[in-house]
Amino acid sequence: MSDDAIGLRVADAIASMDLPNVETKQEAIGGLDIIPIISGYRNVIIVDAIQTGAYEPGTVIIFDPDDIEHTVANASAHEMNLATAMRIGRQLDPDGMPETVRFVAIEVSDIITVSEEMTDAVASALPDAVNAVLNIVDEIQRSI
Repeated sequence: MSDDAIGLRVADAIASMDLPNVETKQEAIGGLDIIPIISGYRNVIIVDAIQTGAYEPGTVIIFDPDDIEHTVANASAHEMNLATAMRIGRQLDPDGMPETVRFVAIEVSDIITVSEEMTDAVASALPDAVNAVLNIVDEIQRSI
């Protein structure tokens, strides 16, 4: 799994903190399968590996759905990107979809190698990614 494990590692770290009013889930899904997972929650933070080539591996990027709206495209249900799935979810169930969705993405270099170990650059980004999630949680909780 190599660098692709970064989202799972962040979720493990957050779950181990037993934060009040914070639930973690680990899902290996894509496309429209995200809709039932996030439906019914008021606030959602999605953490995942991203491979754009625009950033150095290990860079933590925080963005909102509006930041990826331009990537909405026609695709099969299983190949659909996150922006397209979010748009469809809001059209199908506007009241069930979260009010707030934030993304914490970690630029990776290797998502092909099957390994329990992440590359050094991505493994080193784990504390920064966890802190990014904690900052968003704090921001959300202060706004409630």
